[in-house]
Amino acid sequence: MATPLCYTIIIPFFTALLLVGWIHPRLVKIALLKNIVDNPDARKLQRTPVPVLGGVAVFFGVVIAIGCMSSVVDCSGLPVVIMAMMAMLYTGTMDDILSLSPGLRFVIEIVVVLLLIFVGGYCIDDFHGLWNIGRFSYWCAVPLTVVAAVGIINAINLVDGVNGLSSGYCIMACLIFGTLFFLAGEAPMTILAAVSVGALIPFFLHNVFGKTSKMFIGDGGTLVMGVVITVFVIETLRSGSACGAYVGPEVGLIPFSLAVLCIPVFDTLRVMFSRILRGTSPFRPDKTHLHHMFISLGASHAATMLAIVLLNTSVVFCWWALMEAGASLSVQLYAVVGMGLLVTFGLYHFLEWHLRHRTRLLRFMRRLGYRMHLSRTPTFIRIQKLVDRL
Repeated sequence: MATPLCYTIIIPFFTALLLVGWIHPRLVKIALLKNIVDNPDARKLQRTPVPVLGGVAVFFGVVIAIGCMSSVVDCSGLPVVIMAMMAMLYTGTMDDILSLSPGLRFVIEIVVVLLLIFVGGYCIDDFHGLWNIGRFSYWCAVPLTVVAAVGIINAINLVDGVNGLSSGYCIMACLIFGTLFFLAGEAPMTILAAVSVGALIPFFLHNVFGKTSKMFIGDGGTLVMGVVITVFVIETLRSGSACGAYVGPEVGLIPFSLAVLCIPVFDTLRVMFSRILRGTSPFRPDKTHLHHMFISLGASHAATMLAIVLLNTSVVFCWWALMEAGASLSVQLYAVVGMGLLVTFGLYHFLEWHLRHRTRLLRFMRRLGYRMHLSRTPTFIRIQKLVDRL
């Protein structure tokens, strides 16, 4: 029997929404009091210190909302996910405060993924017909899952560069995966998607529109959401999943998942390859992400966020159109990879060339970007005052 809509979406969503809306301003005060802030430097885009406990607010909303729903819906697969989220929250928050080494973070991420695999049973062990490959050996599945999961967690972490980008992207991804889980009758994953969206929306509003209430999600928050998105991908691709049973053989679940992850994954690969080619560490922070390029062209944070989320959404729609047109699973995958390379490698170097040569198109884009600075409009200022009062 299907779980009622109110138990899988409506109640979890509003529970998380209200919880984060309540705790957010209190965490802002705590962060300022304890000096848990992100200070500006040459690499960062803000000009003043900003509190970085947004991830704590999101985690609080997600976990409490799941706990409230566990009495009416079977959420037996989620405690291990919450444990993984808690470990990532602690690691990321310590990194925000103490700046942990990349090696230590990497080890912790691997341990957390192994926890998901061996305790929770979350493992990518089926290609669902791609290249005529179905279910494969557990000992091949474990290293594949570790590599994929650690890659996804770090890709979500690295997309956090401008106000609203990481939370806006994660809202989009949770909505897409959540829709699939709801249609497939996967109640626990639907609840996790609903509470994640509900928890992220108040943070997103404060992060984009807030002035005195602005708070960054921090590494704690991006790593938590990285775990959530990773679990969604694994649950979609694992053998015997409800999603695999729901969709037909013409639906490429691997191309679908990669389309949802398109810009974080391919932009992370581009940045790391470029760092290696320059002879620097692939983990050394810089300002060469796609969102940095949009900012260099004069776009506002809000316009940059909107452009990147819409680009990623367009890749998902292109995959859907190909699937509906009857394209094979391998064609779907190659098309998604091609689009991912185009909107990250191709777009970045196209814009970089115009920036370097100061072309007429660059001047036009800068004028357009300046006109799209919503923070200068009366409507934005009114929304800002409203959000700060919440």
